[in-house]
Amino acid sequence: MSKSRPLQTFLFICALSVIASLIALPKEWPIDVTVAGRRFTTTIRGPQPYLKLGNWEWQPSWNLKQGLDIQGGMQVVLQADMSKIDPADRGDALTSAREILKRRVDLFGIAEPVVQTAQQGEDYRILVELPGVQNPDQALQLIGTTAELDFRLPASQAAVASDSATAWIEGFRTTGLTGQNLKRAQVQFDPQSGEPVIGLEFDAVGRDLFGQLTTDHTGEMLAIFIDDFPIAMPTINTPILDGRAVMTGQFSLSEAQQLAIQLNAGALPVPITVLEQRNLGASLGFESVKASLQAGLLGIGLVMVFMIAIYGWQGFLACMALVVYALLTIATYKILGITLTLPGLAGLLLSIGMAVDSNILVFERLKEELRRGRAFSQAMQLGFGRAWDSIKDANVATLLTASILVNPLDWPFLNTSGLVRGFGITLLIGVVISLFTGLVVTRTLMRLFLKGSES
Repeated sequence: MSKSRPLQTFLFICALSVIASLIALPKEWPIDVTVAGRRFTTTIRGPQPYLKLGNWEWQPSWNLKQGLDIQGGMQVVLQADMSKIDPADRGDALTSAREILKRRVDLFGIAEPVVQTAQQGEDYRILVELPGVQNPDQALQLIGTTAELDFRLPASQAAVASDSATAWIEGFRTTGLTGQNLKRAQVQFDPQSGEPVIGLEFDAVGRDLFGQLTTDHTGEMLAIFIDDFPIAMPTINTPILDGRAVMTGQFSLSEAQQLAIQLNAGALPVPITVLEQRNLGASLGFESVKASLQAGLLGIGLVMVFMIAIYGWQGFLACMALVVYALLTIATYKILGITLTLPGLAGLLLSIGMAVDSNILVFERLKEELRRGRAFSQAMQLGFGRAWDSIKDANVATLLTASILVNPLDWPFLNTSGLVRGFGITLLIGVVISLFTGLVVTRTLMRLFLKGSES
């Protein structure tokens, strides 16, 4: 292999590390030191990227998001009153209430909230965790009210066509038809095309209102709002007088199911009461993070000492790859907006410790090849090649385990805990990046700086 290719890869790694450093390091780094009896205090500020093209602006914050257990916030346990809900509909009602609460806190601007349901006998509860909440009273008012669904008609075409989102939403007028009149929304399938559709069924009062609306406004839009937010914009094709309507729209099955849940959330009046409220301070989280970081730094230091003591310069280059790994990992967290919790921090520290395992496998294979009398360049190539099978199998198993913990498809028979998911996400990202640093970075450094550079 030519010498230019490792050099090009090394320059790419250097550039990538510099960019990752600018993203990973704090925006402000306070310095307070005393030298020869004189105290020096200053603050190093990192770069603030900003790009503007016409009306388009790009100014990423790249902050490391912190979970409830680290930065504090509010934890609320809500109880849903199912006394007026048919037992067959209570599961859907609880799921619907959870979806509405998730959308509300998202619109409220809370980063990475946790909204979970729990049921034990006739007790139906919803656990809401709101990291970084500064106004608990406003948050309680937000999540403690029942969802309100209503059907609206355009007030004027001019208002509906407005570029302003507020004017656009205000361009609809109420019709008197609300979620109280909707008995059920369920996913059905078109008998001709087989595509998913939404079937709506109204009560007696809703049937008359809906029949009058569809007769007087055929060809017009009939918007469906939940909490003053539009979720669907169907068009009235024909008058419907029997109180049973079908809403089409080329939905996928998951989209149709989600829309049916939202409609039922507004249709099923589930009163919600606050059963328990806890305001969590960040002091406990700070102490836990401090202790975790101290333990993590100590562990990383011991790993580096072990690698250098056992493998010499090879171990030193593996430690340099470990530094690159740490920078890339933290930068990835910031870019993707990963919320760091204490279990997630454990996943990060665990993945850092695992980041050198591929190097150990390669180095041991390298030793075997050198004992057989092979040249260093050939031994290194064989070492990386023959260690790949073991590295691949071990990391694939870890990736599968992390994927199960993350549960991206929200399968009910798997984990749904936000804290466990945080651990799985950090572990997943860590394994992927460790493969890059362990195989690409370490290999490139060895080719350039050890005696196998002639390879």
